[in-house]
Amino acid sequence: MEDNNRTTAGGIGFAGLLTIAFIVLKLLGAITWSWVWVLSPIWISILLTLLIVLVIIIIAVFRGR
Repeated sequence: MEDNNRTTAGGIGFAGLLTIAFIVLKLLGAITWSWVWVLSPIWISILLTLLIVLVIIIIAVFRGR
């Protein structure tokens, strides 16, 4: 008999937890940061991902020559 139990691990991740923590602190008045900085873990993660993809593309283009 074949065992088809598959488990996948998913989650919110560090940036998501940090964003939620910053939002809660902002709403409770514990920090007075701008919303740009409260949401910075999201946009910093996106920028880092785009930077890594760009570097991989550049490496692939130069290796293809």
